[in-house]
Amino acid sequence: MIAKRQLGSKGPEVGCLGYGAMVLEGFYGAVDEPQAIATVRHALDLGMDLIDSADAYGAGHNELLIARAIKGRRDDAFVCTKFGIVYDDNDTGTELPTGWDFSLKINGTPSYVRKSLDNSRARLGIDVIDLWYAHYPDPAVPIEETVGAMAECVQSGDVRYLGLCNVTADEVRRANAVYPISAVQYEYSIWRREIEQTLLPTLRELGIALVPWSPLGGGFLTGEVKALSEDDFRQNNPRYAGENLNINRDRFAPLMQLARDFRITPAQLALSWLFHQGEDIIPIPGTRKSERLDENAVSANVHLDAETLAQIDQIAPAGLAEGATLL
Repeated sequence: MIAKRQLGSKGPEVGCLGYGAMVLEGFYGAVDEPQAIATVRHALDLGMDLIDSADAYGAGHNELLIARAIKGRRDDAFVCTKFGIVYDDNDTGTELPTGWDFSLKINGTPSYVRKSLDNSRARLGIDVIDLWYAHYPDPAVPIEETVGAMAECVQSGDVRYLGLCNVTADEVRRANAVYPISAVQYEYSIWRREIEQTLLPTLRELGIALVPWSPLGGGFLTGEVKALSEDDFRQNNPRYAGENLNINRDRFAPLMQLARDFRITPAQLALSWLFHQGEDIIPIPGTRKSERLDENAVSANVHLDAETLAQIDQIAPAGLAEGATLL
């Protein structure tokens, strides 16, 4: 079993590694459902109890899949889900450009907050959601208004803890003034480090955990991405587009070699590096294979000394990766 970490200064203890379930929706190629359910259950066996979903993943299908996976094991799972991305054509929202050749429609109105919660609880088959995130701030709705409506769901006993995703430091401060925020999700890995400047220090000041999404750079930091299939979601990612994939492979080659020198996998090195950035960081790598979960679990016990961490900073400084990022 992996070690525990506290979710923010006032939250519960959860596994130091969570499980990101977005990968089970075909964004990275076809998925076998029985295998997907077995993978989630294996994550629970390893102590990766923080299971991360969203209502927009598969237009609700991901939550249904998680419900099947945790059936009979509710006490083993710390269930997290998100709302705010509008996936039903009958619902309205505010267009939000992403920089990845597509836009999202976001709704953070109080009426949509309550509706989303009821739908997620029904799909997940649980009475209480352990951690509930606003997936993106609605540009047309003050974040105080959205979080105020979310807080009412905590007060009614339907949610335990609140979180935010893809927010600025200012938005975190404003939201936290309305109701305590336990966790913030934002992309963070060796190949995307800009949150170290403003957002991460703000979270630490307020006692909020960071839950990095895409902690392996969408799989790039496994060192195994050579090319992408046509149905792979990463085709939208500028860091994978055109010659950028080959450019980034060349730039990060010394990091891959460093992992080989330590006789660990590049993924283990990347996750261990994240653990060493602070006890308040809980990555949520996703995978469709149980054996990858075993590989990831090893990273929790990989020690990197100060000299090695300094070497990684030299090899992969902030801004090294070629290509724009999501938002």
